[in-house]
Amino acid sequence: MAAAGVQTLGRSSFTHATSNPATSSSGATGVKLGPNGVAFFSSSIPDLDRILGGGFLLGSVVMIMEDADAPHHHLLLRCFMAQGVVYKQPLLFAGPMKEQRLFLGTLPAPISSSKEDGRHRAMGVGSSSDERANDEGLRIAWQYKKYFGDEKSSGDNKQEFSNDFDLRKPLERHLLSGQNIECVSTQDADTLSDHQDRCSAFLSKLPRKDVGSLTAGRIAIQSLCAPKCGYFEKDWDMVSFIRSVKAMVRSSNSVAVITFPSTVLSSSFCKRWQHLADTLLSIKAIPDEDKDLAKLLTGYQDMVGFLHVHKMAQTNSQVPAILEASTLSLKLRKWRSLVLERLNQAPVDGSSGPSSAATGSCSSSQGSQPDF
Repeated sequence: MAAAGVQTLGRSSFTHATSNPATSSSGATGVKLGPNGVAFFSSSIPDLDRILGGGFLLGSVVMIMEDADAPHHHLLLRCFMAQGVVYKQPLLFAGPMKEQRLFLGTLPAPISSSKEDGRHRAMGVGSSSDERANDEGLRIAWQYKKYFGDEKSSGDNKQEFSNDFDLRKPLERHLLSGQNIECVSTQDADTLSDHQDRCSAFLSKLPRKDVGSLTAGRIAIQSLCAPKCGYFEKDWDMVSFIRSVKAMVRSSNSVAVITFPSTVLSSSFCKRWQHLADTLLSIKAIPDEDKDLAKLLTGYQDMVGFLHVHKMAQTNSQVPAILEASTLSLKLRKWRSLVLERLNQAPVDGSSGPSSAATGSCSSSQGSQPDF
């Protein structure tokens, strides 16, 4: 009897381990099954989904450290919210502003699928951002690796899981009038208790069920510890709020994305916030006219910032994920679609430098015997 039980357990574990996130999809739009029985939630950026191994884990908290010099974190937050509006998923947005609906008016519209966009996306995470870079890249041998090896990542059900968004074109207004969109202002809130109650009521409608028939929801919190918030400098209250949201999200069919300006927190509390995140990302702006960086990286003129993956969520797995690159460039393809690319070092110019100087000194030494 004991041996039979062991065989049954081993057969079940093997079944979970062989599931493929690229081919297994759930009945809910924007959610797909992954290995070991986990479910992935679309981050609304196809490149980021591929980098994270499938997207955001369902029931996880994603935290994004903002850059004080540029609002590039809005790009990630807007795409995340726009995907939920397009799929008519329940959405709860909180931000330090009087009229939250004004921020909804800046959400981008999805790009209609075309052969050109499909061809660019099939090139993978290292695709160029304009036609000029494509033409030049094919003539340089060290760039060939960017165009091969990642084509298998573009599955047939990609459009069912995530969309590309045009950052220049806003969403249609009739999509923003749905009853499944809730907005909360954190500007005049003295405490986080009301906001916590709103999150609890929102997540109570999304209990954890079978993935095949679930309704997934999204929580987007912008600049949680910003000085504009009424509870600013109440550090322990904010830590308690994050812990409560993390516990509620873990037992629900939802994902919470929280952005925060890490520079306004003390080093100790900033570390606490980072440990509470299941997936931790940070955004860094590109310095203006940095000549040294322009010589070091190829495609520097097309970059708008850097995205760094500090931590990835791990569920039902004893093997940690190892990324090929933790720091990626943030680009806008044709100034409308958000693209993440691996950093590529520019070729070294060998026409000048110590090697050429040494060659000149040898040729100028006439009549002298070489000293070996």
